[in-house]
Amino acid sequence: MKYCAFLRGVNVKGTNMKMAEVCQVFKDAGINDVVSVLASGNIVFSSDKKADELKKILEKAMSNYFSYEAFLFVKSDKETENFWKGNPFEKNESLHSYAFVGNDGIENFLMEEFKNASKTENEDAKIVNNIFYWQVPKGNTLDSTFGKILGKKSLKDKFTSRNINTFEKILKKMR
Repeated sequence: MKYCAFLRGVNVKGTNMKMAEVCQVFKDAGINDVVSVLASGNIVFSSDKKADELKKILEKAMSNYFSYEAFLFVKSDKETENFWKGNPFEKNESLHSYAFVGNDGIENFLMEEFKNASKTENEDAKIVNNIFYWQVPKGNTLDSTFGKILGKKSLKDKFTSRNINTFEKILKKMR
């Protein structure tokens, strides 16, 4: 079975790691066909184990090796494809579109937070097939009210986000 592990908080705010090392940690944990996609912590691999078991194994391995509290989300190739296919936003060169990977039900929490946040022009959010999507003008991702909510430490084990284009790159590596 093909999977992608989406690591939270990699190569941001002082948590720096080389993807070659991350791949080696996965291999040492018994994972096969390991390859990274971009430097933002997307690891494609294959395993016979179930996603929830892989999450526990890989978070422990990453935490031990890198001496930090690792959080990651494991999705099958089919689930990963759904993030790409479900994007409700049209491509627009002046906007970023993100999809959020996380715990079951996180999309409802995120939508509630989005509704309560002040928004910039052209900022929007939608839930499609239990996936939360967010569109924001380029340059406003971290400065927007909603973007600031996303960085809260209390949410670090709940979700991570990726630019929608990242899913396309991941899917190419999974095939």
